[in-house]
Amino acid sequence: MNNEQIVEKIVEGIQERKGKNIVVVNLTKLKEAPCSYFVICEGDSNVHVNAVGNSIKDYVREEIKVKPYATDGFENSEWIAMDYGQIIVHVFQRATRAFYDIEHLWADAQLKKLEDVL
Repeated sequence: MNNEQIVEKIVEGIQERKGKNIVVVNLTKLKEAPCSYFVICEGDSNVHVNAVGNSIKDYVREEIKVKPYATDGFENSEWIAMDYGQIIVHVFQRATRAFYDIEHLWADAQLKKLEDVL
């Protein structure tokens, strides 16, 4: 299973629960990058963020038998981080995402913005 296939399934898991403003950050060409990909999205509330995080975890496990090495943030669901090795997933509430602005920190990477699923 290569990283691109895992990213694809993570995105599908986000879309299952209507996660919004999905951005895939390709860090493979940056020397100082902590991983190969970030997948960033947001939800409208802590309930929505929690549902998106659980959807990612369940969908990726069921579809391609890959589990995250670690997860954090499910307790308050303001910002959930999921570690898939070379892929880190961030599921934010909108205000928290705007505050941390991770995409801006990695603006020199290749950013791919995906359309929301209605």
